[in-house]
Amino acid sequence: MIPKDAVTITIRHRVGFHETDAMGIVHHSNYLKYCENARVVWLETHDKSYPEWIEQGLHFAVTKVDLDYKQSARFDDVIDVTTWLEWVRGASLAMAYEISRDGELLCSGRTEHASINDDGRVRRLPKEDRERLGRTALTEYARGD
Repeated sequence: MIPKDAVTITIRHRVGFHETDAMGIVHHSNYLKYCENARVVWLETHDKSYPEWIEQGLHFAVTKVDLDYKQSARFDDVIDVTTWLEWVRGASLAMAYEISRDGELLCSGRTEHASINDDGRVRRLPKEDRERLGRTALTEYARGD
């Protein structure tokens, strides 16, 4: 369930035929793609665009994925993907997701991400970025200066 005090974004997606299996059911791997798309839109809406992070030499590598499938989406369904920031720490953050169709929960989950540089090495988020993101996080962020 989406926490009432979460700073969310919801994107709408119409399921394409290419996202489904022979029975017209969305392949499980696509749910993670839906989450990734929503995460990028969340950053763009509530913080700064992903290309701006890249200009800083920062990327958010996925370190953990947890998806709980409840119902199947099918070809031509219109689904809503809602996401919010759970927490941000020195060099990591966690996002949570709900995917629904007409108000019916299809999938919920979360991802954790490490902040890395262009060489793939863990890099702390700059303090001002952590603090800014922390103001939109569901839980208080760890300052860890």
